Amino acid sequence: MSPSHSSRIAGVVPLLLAAAACGKDTTGPGALTFVTVSIGGGHSCGLSTSGEAWCWGLNSYGQLGDGTTTNSSTPVQVAGGLSFTALSSGYYHTCAVTAAGAAYCWGYGADGELGDDSTIARTVPVRVAGGLPFATVTSRFDHSCGLTTGGAIYCWGLNTDGQLGDSSNANSAIPVAVAGGIRFTAVSAGYYHTCGLTLSLAVYCWGSNERGQLGNFTQTFSPTPTAVGGGLTFTDVDAGYAHSCGVSGSAAFCWGHNDLGQLGDASTIDSAGPTRVLGGIAFTAVTAGVAHSCGLSSNGAAYCWGYDFTGQLGDGTFTTSLTPVAVAGGLTFTQIAAGGGHTCAVATDGAAYCWGLNTYGQLGNGTTTSSPSPVRVIVP
Repeated sequence: MSPSHSSRIAGVVPLLLAAAACGKDTTGPGALTFVTVSIGGGHSCGLSTSGEAWCWGLNSYGQLGDGTTTNSSTPVQVAGGLSFTALSSGYYHTCAVTAAGAAYCWGYGADGELGDDSTIARTVPVRVAGGLPFATVTSRFDHSCGLTTGGAIYCWGLNTDGQLGDSSNANSAIPVAVAGGIRFTAVSAGYYHTCGLTLSLAVYCWGSNERGQLGNFTQTFSPTPTAVGGGLTFTDVDAGYAHSCGVSGSAAFCWGHNDLGQLGDASTIDSAGPTRVLGGIAFTAVTAGVAHSCGLSSNGAAYCWGYDFTGQLGDGTFTTSLTPVAVAGGLTFTQIAAGGGHTCAVATDGAAYCWGLNTYGQLGNGTTTSSPSPVRVIVP
């Protein structure tokens, strides 16, 4: 079994312990449009259609990348003049990839999660060591992973539970290859585990497995990739805190921790293998947060399920739900990301919306007032 997380939970989910209050969207259309958004512990980031990275919210370690440690309740542009094609936020850090395949990270670095062969915090982007050609990058807690253009996965940062996938539990401040020689098309870093989607549409996960989040019908941790059971093929996968979700056919499946209904199967019972999300919704994408999950339907509608203490389900209430509930407002989205106490998504017109906890301005609407329904991110 992997080491117990009980002593670390307080540091992982502090945002879930704050009270939320209803906010109001007073913003109008802006010039900036997004292709993707990503969520950290108390900050959010978005990649614009022109390749610029913008971040907002908590900035205690420079995770907004603007050269300061000053919080911002509206988006600030990441410094350095770089143009990116992919972006992902960790708990206190952020990483992105340029069109040339170079990976850059910024923010907290004590566990090596910036990948620049240091353990120093950076307030502006620094290049990940090794010169590997990356197609995409993923960060969630204190480790990061990149998918190379050849389909290999390399990871760096915290490795206490084998989440780097290199057969060890030693932290690494530079990218290390995930063992097994498997070729992947996508990768998702969770908090203490990681999952990847292969060319054959199988999902493999590695790292912590105390709650069954590796999906292999055991609770034994694995420092190398292990196949998700059930005989399913997937088109999307996302790793959260202690659970994971994926799309198979038009159905969403989740596995792992389920104390607050984050698996969406109308129960609070953990599952060490994929369990189908109820509701009869045809999903195209899913995202797993700390204690809630969300998905996009085939018509672009957003649904969320699980813990809702801070309004992160977006249905206008603070009521936890064991099955999917529709996000309020009638918006349609192209991408969605669930975090700890908040959720963000990109609408079909390129506008970013967020909902849930807003203590540090992570909703990006110019306030620190939480909202249980979507508010539009203010843009320049």
